[in-house]
Amino acid sequence: MKLTHTSDLWWKNAVIYCLDVETYKDGNGDGVGDFPGLTQQIDHLDRLGVTCIWLMPFYPSPDLDDGYDITDFYSVDPRLGTLGDFVEFIRTARDRGMRVIADLVVNHVSDQHPWFLSARESRESPYRDWFVWRDEIPEDGPTGITFPDRETSLWEYDEKSGQYYLHRFYRHQPDLNIANPAVRDEISRIMGFWMELGLSGFRVDAVPFLLETKGQLDAAKLPDPHGYLAELRAFLSRRDGQAILLGEVNLPYPDTMEFYGGGDELTMCFDFISMQRMYLSLARRHAGPLASSLRERPRAPRDGQWATFARNHDELTLDKLSDDERQEVFDAFGPEKDMQLYGRGLRRRLPAMLGGDMRHVKMVYSLLFSLPGTPVLFYGEEIGMSENLEAEARLAVRPPMQWTPGPGGGFSTADPARFPIPPVEGEYGAAHVNVSDQRRDPESLLAWITMLIERYRECPELAWGDYQVLDSGADPVLAVRADADGGCVVALHNLGDAETEVTLTLDGLDDGRELTDLLTDGTTPVGADGRVTFRLPPYGCRWLRATPRHHVPSGHPAS
Repeated sequence: MKLTHTSDLWWKNAVIYCLDVETYKDGNGDGVGDFPGLTQQIDHLDRLGVTCIWLMPFYPSPDLDDGYDITDFYSVDPRLGTLGDFVEFIRTARDRGMRVIADLVVNHVSDQHPWFLSARESRESPYRDWFVWRDEIPEDGPTGITFPDRETSLWEYDEKSGQYYLHRFYRHQPDLNIANPAVRDEISRIMGFWMELGLSGFRVDAVPFLLETKGQLDAAKLPDPHGYLAELRAFLSRRDGQAILLGEVNLPYPDTMEFYGGGDELTMCFDFISMQRMYLSLARRHAGPLASSLRERPRAPRDGQWATFARNHDELTLDKLSDDERQEVFDAFGPEKDMQLYGRGLRRRLPAMLGGDMRHVKMVYSLLFSLPGTPVLFYGEEIGMSENLEAEARLAVRPPMQWTPGPGGGFSTADPARFPIPPVEGEYGAAHVNVSDQRRDPESLLAWITMLIERYRECPELAWGDYQVLDSGADPVLAVRADADGGCVVALHNLGDAETEVTLTLDGLDDGRELTDLLTDGTTPVGADGRVTFRLPPYGCRWLRATPRHHVPSGHPAS
């Protein structure tokens, strides 16, 4: 495929890397990560092959929800730097050819935000209608407790103003009322402000909750929530035609497709269904569940894309699996109660879940980069960081980045007691798992993922092509094929712990073609009938490109 036809749709085959500024790199020695520290590490991301950095919230906050409780949408938390530091980071990332997106968290604010402080002072406050108030808890209101370990209701009684306010998340995070036109205008101003400072789009937090108006007294003012999402996308595109909205929409496929809006709402949506079924497949050592979800997944709109991931910054949610399926994953990867969260997910990272078996870990990341869509990495995945179960709830998977084997893991020179989250200790601690050591080791996970990113970027078929799950004839093996503009890539992954033989029939190919290995050296001939046979070792993986067979000149033996 020609780059001139694809480069303006950069998100189609981007490599997105999510990080939290406060746990990435401390630049001033106070124990908290900051923008100057992050900027100094930008070349690590450049060498890795990252094309887009996703920043978790960096705004001023009481930090009761790891920065998602915001008190000012137009500034940087002083612990993390200044607006000038932010702009310098953006400039440096652009210099290395990387775009930056950030969390757009506008379904709620902190209860310490000036808007809410004013709203609770008086029912006559100009900000009163910026939030959702009721005299009594409505019977027709939203349902479902998001954090059942901490909350028992979605409504909190405010003694000062004598009414209940809605909070889809924690009680200290009152929901904004997007049915109010003034709130919608403010959200556009927030987006416009950060785009002027260099952002290339936003990851939109909890999109279904943002658009929900069920039970609100003035919901009629917003008769079409999806129309509002389309307005946001139109505003974004007017400011920057290449900017994106990456949506957190954890719903069944048919419901998720509504948030694309046919191409004029969200640019990208996370594929939560395939992620959850991937873990079920890993637990069973059977490719069936993942293969089934890939076959069922609708195509994204023409200029849209699915975002794929193996891990993210929240609990590893398994809420779309059945109770029995979820228990299978728990039993395999998080059997202890302190490894589980909310009864629906795991607060673990991949290497520890897989018992530190690097063959298994490397296979999973090869699988991730070969799935149809845009891969998203969470910081530390590239070196195999683990969780810290001593940290609270979801913070277990957000420990400080591990740069060197020395004190503080190279994250900070301060006493680790001052770190935002305690560092990982033991076999997955910085003494054993760090960037510095792995950069010098050609067999390291860092070297492997760097190569996967390079190969992924060389294979536009994986992101742009027609994708087909093949019949591998072996339960543990997922075999897929992607075709685009005459190019064909086949990827094989053995989810089992035993050597497995696979025979594929590749329609449209014959003995005039061969399959060239992309992860290792070598080629495999294709039979006249398109049949080809492979042997995969335990947790083995291969990426192969169909190429014309090289004819050997007369009188020369075949190599």
